[in-house]
Amino acid sequence: MMPFRRTCREAAALLVAREDRPLGTGDRIALRLHLLACAACPRFERQMLTMRNSMQQWRHYAEEEPDSATNPIKNKN
Repeated sequence: MMPFRRTCREAAALLVAREDRPLGTGDRIALRLHLLACAACPRFERQMLTMRNSMQQWRHYAEEEPDSATNPIKNKN
């Protein structure tokens, strides 16, 4: 087996691991090569980036309005 060859399952695991920790040089190279050769894994990578960005935006939004859950807007009728 080639040293930098990864299956889609292994590439997906590396993409998930990359969210938590920096990858080693060999894993980064293997992942990059796999993403160049595979059609499905780059889509999974984009989906993960979309989810990460959405969660960051949600956290930022939640920090701006901390009292919205405890103090609902009262009707002025």
